Amino acid sequence: METAASRHKDHAKPAKLGREVQARLGQQLRALYDDVVSQGVPDRFTELLNRLDGNGNKDKR
Repeated sequence: METAASRHKDHAKPAKLGREVQARLGQQLRALYDDVVSQGVPDRFTELLNRLDGNGNKDKR
């Protein structure tokens, strides 16, 4: 049975981006990633992870 999705997939052309567009996207993604990494982990997440890790150790005894 052919569905609308399979018909569309059969006739769809693969999306292609030019080298300049790919390079620009790569630059923007790297800049965004670097910004996120430089922010570090908030203290409340570190505390939560430490609490969860501590609870996991109690269960293993």
